[in-house]
Amino acid sequence: MIKDEDLNEKDLRDLDDICDECKEKDESVSQNLILTGFKICKSCRVSKTIFPI
Repeated sequence: MIKDEDLNEKDLRDLDDICDECKEKDESVSQNLILTGFKICKSCRVSKTIFPI
């Protein structure tokens, strides 16, 4: 179990629900971070799937 003292500032920044691509706040960002390891929202994930450049 992780204690509150063990969480540092970088860990909290990773869980802020802000997409790295479009900089919008979305709930799906933390879900995609857990599933894929990337901080992207659902719409950016779809656009990267369709246009992977």
